[in-house]
Amino acid sequence: MNKATLLIGIIILALFTFGVINIVQNYQTGNELDYYLLKETTEAAMTDAVDIGYYRLSGMLRIDKEKFTESFVRRFAQNVNNDRSYRIRIYDINETPPKVSIKIDSTTAATFNSETLGISNQIDAILESKYEENKLITDLIRAGKLDYSQIDT
Repeated sequence: MNKATLLIGIIILALFTFGVINIVQNYQTGNELDYYLLKETTEAAMTDAVDIGYYRLSGMLRIDKEKFTESFVRRFAQNVNNDRSYRIRIYDINETPPKVSIKIDSTTAATFNSETLGISNQIDAILESKYEENKLITDLIRAGKLDYSQIDT
């Protein structure tokens, strides 16, 4: 009887250990997948949001805030896991020079005492190029003779 109880105890301990390992592995791989998804989606959305007309005239990069937000949310939604819930927080978007700060919070399916495990990833991304200042364009802008709202993109 004593050996049977010990065997049952070992089996229960093994099942508990496998459960904990599964939760930890889900948390770690989820964190890694969320980070790379955030990184790649941000880079692609920033590239999509570049204002081509402004770049042609001045040689400097500028992104459109609305276009970036739309592209980011669309791309992120296409690539997420369905077994998690996500919260996207966009803290800062600078048009010139192009910089964004984004935080993604996701919750896993595991709960302890009615508390869910959360994963947070934050990224600050800057889109860079070789900036060349066009003296003629800069002088026209300062003089008020050049209006970028008339440019077709």
